[in-house]
Amino acid sequence: MPNIKSAVRRVKRTKKQALVNRIRKSKYRNAVKQMSMYLDSGKIKEAKSFLPKFHSQLMKIAKTGSVSKKTASRKISRITKKINNSQKK
Repeated sequence: MPNIKSAVRRVKRTKKQALVNRIRKSKYRNAVKQMSMYLDSGKIKEAKSFLPKFHSQLMKIAKTGSVSKKTASRKISRITKKINNSQKK
């Protein structure tokens, strides 16, 4: 337990921020799961319509630093590639 006043405030702030980060990571995982559910079940039309929202969600989360920007971009790129390849078939 911190004795210094600023350290006490820092502990409170860290707890709040950890909670916010947990929520953001959860939203990230849910978006990825939903998109992969569309792709696995072959619902390409739904996946294509969800893609802009998916892109937006991932970049908003990446902007805050909960997930790195490169990770989010890589995920978006791979999923977009899957959608485009499945449309060609």
